[in-house]
Amino acid sequence: MSRGIFLLARCFALATMVIAAAASAAEPAYPSRPIRLLVGFSPGGASDVVARILGKKLTDTWGQQVVVDNRAGAGGILATEMTAKANPDGHTLLFISSSFAIQPSVRPKLPYDPLRDFAPVTLAVSSPYLLVVHPALEAKSVRELIDLAKAKPGQLGCATAGPGSALQFAAELFISMAGVNILMVPYKGAVFVTDLLAGNVQMAFSGMPQALPHVRSGRLRLLAVTTPARSAILPDTPTLAEAGVPGYDVTVWYGMIAPAGTPRAVIGKLHSDVVRALQAPDVRQILADLGIDPVGSTPEQFRAMIRRDIEKWMQVAKRTGTRVK
Repeated sequence: MSRGIFLLARCFALATMVIAAAASAAEPAYPSRPIRLLVGFSPGGASDVVARILGKKLTDTWGQQVVVDNRAGAGGILATEMTAKANPDGHTLLFISSSFAIQPSVRPKLPYDPLRDFAPVTLAVSSPYLLVVHPALEAKSVRELIDLAKAKPGQLGCATAGPGSALQFAAELFISMAGVNILMVPYKGAVFVTDLLAGNVQMAFSGMPQALPHVRSGRLRLLAVTTPARSAILPDTPTLAEAGVPGYDVTVWYGMIAPAGTPRAVIGKLHSDVVRALQAPDVRQILADLGIDPVGSTPEQFRAMIRRDIEKWMQVAKRTGTRVK
């Protein structure tokens, strides 16, 4: 190579590096403006509670406000569709629950593809549901509840967070496995707790944040947890499998996703900052008090888990005949 060509190549390479550096410098640091964190359920539910805990911590970390935007509707589908259509720049995110993996099995036509249209960030936390009843109900155990439901078919009301929600699916699975006839009473999100406390419905499967304070105050009676192992915060409470429904297993989880096409660097920063927030002592203490376990999986692990859960709930939906028209 002649010296002239060599110098020309060096100049070209240097110019390319300068242009790339200038372009990089021109890109604002992420996040460059407030973050919109969508939640597909009403305020007060477990998704909302955990999203706000993380949102506050991330606001402190980033110096940019994380605005939790509750867009309840169709079991979380409204907020999910909004996220799928959002600009994939990391400034619109969605905090999802187990319902995200259930929807494909109960709704034949979704306005998005749960695997193709989103970029997983992390599985943030997991927790059991609580099976609770109004204290006026004579059932003081799962076995007594099953016996009562069989003696009064269709007369006990079970509140749920709406068609296609994880809470509804937890109840449907219980009804199927226990062989009972219980009336499903759908509500829009966590507002069902008000009617449960008033005795207008007799029972519910509920997230820890909504039900645990009322269990501790005696306004609700706790019969069981839904996970295969007992909860560390409620060691004396049996699992449903122990208490009369062998094989019952529903673990609720919550995580963060972004629109498909969000830059890998943004997903990486989101993941590291969310995991760091989950590991903060003050956040861990708040979650522990609520009976919620921090996880902080990688994006790849979260995607694989979502895929597995979709397949699992497809099978359960076939077994129970659960559908949303």
